[in-house]
Amino acid sequence: MSNQPPLLDVNDFSLEFRTRGGTVHALQHVNLRLAKGEIVGLVGESGSGKSVLSYALLGISDAAARVTAGRAVFGGMDLLQADEATLSDLRGHEIGMIFQSPRTALNPIRPVGLQIEDVLRRHAIAPRGRTGPDAALGVRERAVQALREVAIADPERRWSAYPFELSGGMCQRVMIAIALACRPALLIADEPTTGLDVTTQAAVMDLITGLARERQMATLFITHDLGLAAEYCDRIVVMHAGHVVESATTAALFAAPRHPYTARLMSSTPHKGSTLASLLPVPGQLPDLRRADLPACRFVERCERAGEACRSSLPPLDAAGPHAVACWHPLTEVAHA
Repeated sequence: MSNQPPLLDVNDFSLEFRTRGGTVHALQHVNLRLAKGEIVGLVGESGSGKSVLSYALLGISDAAARVTAGRAVFGGMDLLQADEATLSDLRGHEIGMIFQSPRTALNPIRPVGLQIEDVLRRHAIAPRGRTGPDAALGVRERAVQALREVAIADPERRWSAYPFELSGGMCQRVMIAIALACRPALLIADEPTTGLDVTTQAAVMDLITGLARERQMATLFITHDLGLAAEYCDRIVVMHAGHVVESATTAALFAAPRHPYTARLMSSTPHKGSTLASLLPVPGQLPDLRRADLPACRFVERCERAGEACRSSLPPLDAAGPHAVACWHPLTEVAHA
């Protein structure tokens, strides 16, 4: 492993929502590390807290959200302590974000080219890494170039298109162009293939990961699709009900999942050679995070390996380790080379 400090280091991070129905303990003791150039998949069922974490890092959480513990250090700066002006400068410039639904995220009454220009003008600099003739391009030319870099045909004409004139896949490419216009050091891609057909999904993921490799951009890929994460990510972090329960390289995780929840996710994920009969659902459902009597391990009521210790305390997860698991009764031991 590299001796360089991680680009993003989330340590012991907890967040809750104060609502009329009670306090929602959305994230608890979350640890996550991301190195420069690394593509990390953040996986788990809907409701696990994946998007909540990403919004908190960017400072765009709901007004009811409150950080109760932890740090989130990006490039030496604790994002959780930064003021709104600092975060506003970081968003789009140092940290890019691809949101789940491009048709919702894009402004329906502005041409897509202008929406890319909005980001470029907001940060008022040439995109990082530009050299040669490209560095002297005007704002409109850079917006057209951003469309060209995400493989949109005839980008000069598409600059003036409105979102409703484009397909779902094209809108997603525009979202990618906006997120990457200033060549950020970190990209957060929140379910970037939602609602796309399988062929378009592959094209979008090939595009994102190809640009990430080319630019040595750290990428956090948020998804509920474990199979998609397996194909494109260097490392996978598994979340369940606001907890990070396992973290490992993709190869190690699929060779020997250690947390019972991870194994259950895998058993419910179609793969080459699987049949309908071989797919097994994850039992039960996510616990109500407003409960005052939440067990220490939030998977305990769904787990056939649970013991009394699982209700009273949660083992710490070392996010820096090669294969970390937060479980008193893991499935296997990590194989040593």
